[in-house]
Amino acid sequence: MAASVWSGYLTFGLISLPVRLYSGARGNHISFHMLHRPDHVRVKQQLVCPEEDKVLGRDEIVKGYEYHKGEYVIVEPDEIKKIEPKTAKAMEILEFVRVEEVDPVYFESSYYLLPEEAGRRPYALLTKVMEESGYAAVAKLTMHNREYTVILRPHRHGLMLHTMYYQDEVRQVEDFGQTAAELHPGELKVAQQFVEALATEWNPAKYHDSFQENLKKLIQARLEGKEVTPVEKPRRMAPPPDLMAALKQSLAQIQATRPNGGIHEAKKLPQAELQASEAKKSPRRRRAA
Repeated sequence: MAASVWSGYLTFGLISLPVRLYSGARGNHISFHMLHRPDHVRVKQQLVCPEEDKVLGRDEIVKGYEYHKGEYVIVEPDEIKKIEPKTAKAMEILEFVRVEEVDPVYFESSYYLLPEEAGRRPYALLTKVMEESGYAAVAKLTMHNREYTVILRPHRHGLMLHTMYYQDEVRQVEDFGQTAAELHPGELKVAQQFVEALATEWNPAKYHDSFQENLKKLIQARLEGKEVTPVEKPRRMAPPPDLMAALKQSLAQIQATRPNGGIHEAKKLPQAELQASEAKKSPRRRRAA
């Protein structure tokens, strides 16, 4: 099993159980080294003091917080240890919430939470009651020099832990969600058909990083002395002048490749119904047509 990233105690009420955290997901991508172009020798990154024009060793480095331009407060590792909160080794459940009420924008990283041998029974009890109640647990946890709010949720008869962004870390974009537009019944119905035609059950194994796959092909081509085949780039498309016509054409293309639709087979709208919905458009739209 991979090395744990945190170990300590999970507590709820007067119950305490030893647990460990393991990384739940990690990016997987091709990495490149930095080389000197003329001789292809790998270059080194060094820490240099510009004042003394001297390369420094790791033992000569300290952490400093800049409180004025060029002025720093020096902070030693043992000083940071002294101020670690109790959540550095104890994760206390503070409350329970419905997981569907938590906006996914707050989720940061995912971890598997596993019990030590002595904590198996209370871990199983907590997991079972959360599965049956539909609740997730909110707790606090300190790791990597930071205290997190975390969500614990049941998953495959175990508990997953997700670190969360704080409210002040979630960015707000002005006017987001405020874009109003006049929509017509016919457009909504055809758009719903389009969604239903593409609807399916979630299967993450279907999706792949095509850019990473193309990088592998590029590297193999270079190793074999072959030319790199360029990928066809999509054309820049302007917004459709006739939204209904574009929707109907898109739906026809999907129905041609997926004749049985998705989870729910898309029902074809009668032509008369489409024409009736088009007739309900505003006078301005009819004149523009």
